[in-house]
Amino acid sequence: MQLDKNVLYEFMNSQAGGCRVLVVGDIMLDKYYYGEVKRISPEAPVPVTRVIREVETLGGAANVAHNLALLGCHTSLVGFTGDDYHCRILLDKLSLKKIDYTGIVHTPAPTTTKLRIIGGHQQMLRLDFEETSPSEEKYQMAIQQRIDSKLAEGIDSVIISDYGKGLCTEKLCQYIINQCHLHKVPVAIDPKGNSWHKYAGADYITPNLKEINDILPMPIENKDEEIKKAAQYIRRKYKIANVLATRSECGLSLVGSRRATHIPTLAQEVFDVSGAGDTVIAVFALALAGKIDPENGAYLANLAASVVVAKLGTYAVSRDELIDKLS
Repeated sequence: MQLDKNVLYEFMNSQAGGCRVLVVGDIMLDKYYYGEVKRISPEAPVPVTRVIREVETLGGAANVAHNLALLGCHTSLVGFTGDDYHCRILLDKLSLKKIDYTGIVHTPAPTTTKLRIIGGHQQMLRLDFEETSPSEEKYQMAIQQRIDSKLAEGIDSVIISDYGKGLCTEKLCQYIINQCHLHKVPVAIDPKGNSWHKYAGADYITPNLKEINDILPMPIENKDEEIKKAAQYIRRKYKIANVLATRSECGLSLVGSRRATHIPTLAQEVFDVSGAGDTVIAVFALALAGKIDPENGAYLANLAASVVVAKLGTYAVSRDELIDKLS
């Protein structure tokens, strides 16, 4: 691999800010109630949690957009929300991060929200507010119009962030991929589930090992040669040009038509991989937007992931942190 750290440093330091990346996907709000448990309820055999603090964060495709915004590029977000209290919280947070949310379409369904109750250091309960069935045709058409509008304004790369909440139907994914190709814009997919034919024609897909095993006839181990063979199977079967496999403590593997590049993790210790996939696809798509060679882009994404997995809890790396890592 012809790694050029000087090119990456110059890109992050002076060029990334001019890149324009569009995220299309399942938008969520993550809510956390942290408290302490000292007694059992007299009403039922359940613990009583006294809430000490409340945290609300961007989740799903909104977290991918959050990662991009912290990297300093122009970030746009397209997806569904409800017209409700949770949506207003989301829009406030997107506005604070200077993320363009004019691509959001409001539907009668609730804004997808994950509410977690934490007692001490233990998650005790999760409440999901969501509607996962595909939306009506008129709302899907509205999403297509938002995508057309953003591409017409000028976009350098597109991310499809599929969390299986109903937005990323086969029809919509194929529409996005075809429109991106018409505009000569690379598209990268963060997949969900095992129906990957809907991603056919994509330039890149970024599955983790579990997601790879979910669609293989036989599961594989986290070894370079097995990952390479699995990626070639994915490329052939689903007609996807390149596979960027995220491998936790084993780093990343980029497999295309001509070669496979395996990049070991740079983290000294891996504490928590939550959110690392969002960081990888955000940094990699930003590199694509800046016309950085894909192998160098994969190295940059791996470098960002090494920061994230060394932190406890979901964490988004900033542009300054990534520049410091490079230098």
